[in-house]
Amino acid sequence: MPAQPATTGTAVPQGAEFPPFKTDTFPSQLFWLAITFTVLFVVMWRIVGPRIGTVIGERKGRIDGDLATADKHRQDAERALAGYRSALAEAHARGQKVAEELRKFVTDEIEKAKAAADAEAKEAAAKAEAGIAAMRREAAGHVTIAAQDAAAAIVARLTGDKVSPQEAEAAVRALGA
Repeated sequence: MPAQPATTGTAVPQGAEFPPFKTDTFPSQLFWLAITFTVLFVVMWRIVGPRIGTVIGERKGRIDGDLATADKHRQDAERALAGYRSALAEAHARGQKVAEELRKFVTDEIEKAKAAADAEAKEAAAKAEAGIAAMRREAAGHVTIAAQDAAAAIVARLTGDKVSPQEAEAAVRALGA
């Protein structure tokens, strides 16, 4: 087989014409175009169209079902949130009540302890005052005795006379009154 000469450029060889552009084949091309269009139209209308409609309907049904499920879940979540808030408010109220009861209990206990401490302090003060009064009386008795002894000793030293305890007591009383 002999080698064909290579063509250079983009020129169309002579005698070769693109078939759709041949004017003598236009009627047959239009005929086959109409038949092909009709067949494709019928296939689309009778087979593909219903299948697409079915798929679109299924998708719409699935989307509607998903939306209904999501709405149901949203309502459940809202009910759960309302229940949570109600339980939280109830727990808060119970906590406030317990805190108030505890505060009252502690206050009452403090008041009782304070009253007991006050009573104990008053009793101790009364005992201390009674003890102080007894010590004063005793000290006054000792001072009186010491004054009587001193008076007797002073008279004995100054005058050389001996004074009886009754006379010394009468002299100390006379000076103290």
